[in-house]
Formats: sequence, structure tokens, C-alpha cells
Amino acid sequence: MSAPWWDSDEDRSRVEYRAYVGNLPWGTDERSLKDAFADYFLVDIVTDRETGRSRGFGFVWFDNEDSLSNAIQDMNGQELGGRTITVDRANQRPRRWRR
Repeated sequence: MSAPWWDSDEDRSRVEYRAYVGNLPWGTDERSLKDAFADYFLVDIVTDRETGRSRGFGFVWFDNEDSLSNAIQDMNGQELGGRTITVDRANQRPRRWRR
């Protein structure tokens, strides 16, 4: 019998090193965000399902705590595309129930 979670296949017990990046310009795409965080790790930008445009925020995943802390310290308050971005530790994603 499978567990009643949408995301039951993922191991949520491990620590997730993920940063939230906010106040992104609407024209930001994955490539420009990846370029901005090239010294760090995997990037995922949140886009509008209808238009495919940026919703103004994204996430960056890291290998370890040190990389995450360095990125927050180095990138928070920096300018990207004419806007001052916010970089902070992302909240752990809660499990979702199946419907």
C-alpha cells in the first residue's frame, strides 16, 4: 500500500540546502538566474503557467550548508536586472496529501 502523500517518493528526512531568491525582474529567465548564481549550484525559477514569464522569485539548491550561507551573504542585496534581490534560506516544503 502506498503512503497517502503526493511526494512520498522523495526522502524528506535529509536536510535541504535551498535558498529563496525574491524581487526578481519580470524578465528574468532560468539562464539569467543561473548566470547570476554560477558560482553556486542548481537553479529553478518559478514561472507563471499561463504566460511562462517569471513570477518574481526562484530557488537555488546547494551541496552543503557552507555554500548556502556564502550565497546568502554574497548575493542578498545585490542588483540583478536593475532590481535589488532578496536571498534567504527557503522554508522546508511541507508534505502534500493526495486528493
